[in-house]
Amino acid sequence: MTEQNTGHGPGGAADAPDADDNRRQVLYWRLLARLFDHEEQPALESASLAVVEDIGLPPALLDPGASVGSVVQRHPELAAEFDGLMTPEPEEDGGRDRAAEVRRAALASKVLLNVFASGSGTVTAEQLARWQSDAEWFERALGCRPGELRGGRGGAGRAGAGGGTGVGPTGTGVGGPLPDLGRLIPAIGPELGSIEAGLVKRMHLREVLADPALAARLTPSMSLIEQLLRDKDNLSGVALANAKALIRRYVDEVTEVLRTQVEKSTVGELDRSVPPKRVFRNLDIDRTIWKNLTNWDPEGERLYVDRLYYRHTSRKTTPQRLIVVVDQSGSMVDSMVNCTILASIFAGLPKVDVHLIAYDTQALDLTPWAHDPFETLLRTKLGGGTDGTVAMALAQPKIAEPRNTVVVWISDFYEWRQQELFDSMAAVHRSGAKFIPVGSVTSSGRGSVNPWFRERFKDLGAPVISGHIKKLVHELKTFLT
Repeated sequence: MTEQNTGHGPGGAADAPDADDNRRQVLYWRLLARLFDHEEQPALESASLAVVEDIGLPPALLDPGASVGSVVQRHPELAAEFDGLMTPEPEEDGGRDRAAEVRRAALASKVLLNVFASGSGTVTAEQLARWQSDAEWFERALGCRPGELRGGRGGAGRAGAGGGTGVGPTGTGVGGPLPDLGRLIPAIGPELGSIEAGLVKRMHLREVLADPALAARLTPSMSLIEQLLRDKDNLSGVALANAKALIRRYVDEVTEVLRTQVEKSTVGELDRSVPPKRVFRNLDIDRTIWKNLTNWDPEGERLYVDRLYYRHTSRKTTPQRLIVVVDQSGSMVDSMVNCTILASIFAGLPKVDVHLIAYDTQALDLTPWAHDPFETLLRTKLGGGTDGTVAMALAQPKIAEPRNTVVVWISDFYEWRQQELFDSMAAVHRSGAKFIPVGSVTSSGRGSVNPWFRERFKDLGAPVISGHIKKLVHELKTFLT
């Protein structure tokens, strides 16, 4: 009897898609099992190994001890597949490519497990460095720049057309119908930061810093810098020197990113009241020719120039005073670091007079060191309570010319004497100074603001800025230029 091809037996038309769906499900079941249960499931491991080998991927993808970087180093052709791995792809006219989905599922499982299955127990410098590397690959898979989601040294925006990331509404992308990762990105960044902070806390950081070889393996990040700043008074000798070197590296890297954002448009308007300098580099050749066309000699084919025209290059830059007040309590570490760096950048601009104040229950005038964020951070004492009235007592006398002054106040505004502080802030606003309350200036955008203050600032006409530090950069550039 001749076997009929019904599409469900060997060689049937529907056989390959069904097999690919099953392969993808095996990989995802293994992913979930490893995320939520530390016990290895032998059946899922052997089935996943068979899938990976069947689709031509290296078995190292299933090795929990292998970093994504090490896999890519041994198999360089996979680097391009990890980049943008979890970004949406347009559907082909023929529908979903199930075979491609299986391959993407295997690669995505590797990245997700290495980042989110962080284990328990003591963490070594090598393990932290490996996790940081894997987190960078995860960010790249989401279409972001390395370090961007964790609020570190990444660039200003996401890679790719339109900056979009995640799985599209059609369910294409990583293995079919998964949640829209693009919508989850605001939550993913803080979660990555939280995992990294947990790893740093599980390290014997002082012992690592005391060993130059181990300290050299550390990659500076916000979580690591926070721990170093909290513990700096307990360090000495080689450990303190290594801690300072890590802080300096992080500050320099973030400064470079923020300076680029600031300098893009902080140039001021052309000041046409100032005559242009009559030098060759300012010569406006096109305008000079146009204005002298009436002197054209057609017979001699010569243009006789009666007057030269020059471009205006001087800018209107009114002297401005920038007063930055930063809450240095435990919940505002990220903001403290970012704003200290930002203040130093503005301190380097012409005709901007920067003053920096940090406070918890006491206030500290850091203005003499505002140009050097590294020295400023070494003088901070993170943690403690919050009493903004002591900071206001230092800030108010600095407002000599309200119309040319901007006061940036960075805090979560959970204050002890809230009515007294708000009344003084309202007085600053009514004086004509630009008052900008900021709830967070992290790179991830996470921040909590006291609802009592939020509503009153809104009624005052000075709503709280919360989110990415670029929002604050934009506000300051608008006022100072």
